[in-house]
Amino acid sequence: MRKTKFRNDRLVPVHATTLAALRNYALQRDAAFPAPKDSTFFLCSRGNRLSPSGLSIAFRAACKLAGLGSGKALRPHDLRHRFAITRLAVWHRENADVQALLPLLATYLGHARYADTAYCVTVTADLLGMAADRAFAGGGVS
Repeated sequence: MRKTKFRNDRLVPVHATTLAALRNYALQRDAAFPAPKDSTFFLCSRGNRLSPSGLSIAFRAACKLAGLGSGKALRPHDLRHRFAITRLAVWHRENADVQALLPLLATYLGHARYADTAYCVTVTADLLGMAADRAFAGGGVS
């Protein structure tokens, strides 16, 4: 991603199927808008950058299509939070040194400071239970 939050560039690894879908979208977008009005990756039907409301509408439609969000409506940022929580849970299940891996998670999320990652991650009951199990099993708190 180029010029993201705080004007930083960063690489965002994606699954091969996601990459294929993004490449397919880019081919269709470029055919429809050979000279787009904006240089953003995702464009609206007029060739402009998506507005916040346009992004919200498109995101809700994608969530519905994917079968996500039973109940409370998801926001794009919710997926980022879910990724962080899921990654922490996987590390706990693997008995990894979670504390040592937190800088990796912070880098992936694009945070310059660890405190920003800690703020982003809300503990779930499941994650808290895993951490407690490890602590009481003699592994220390991670």
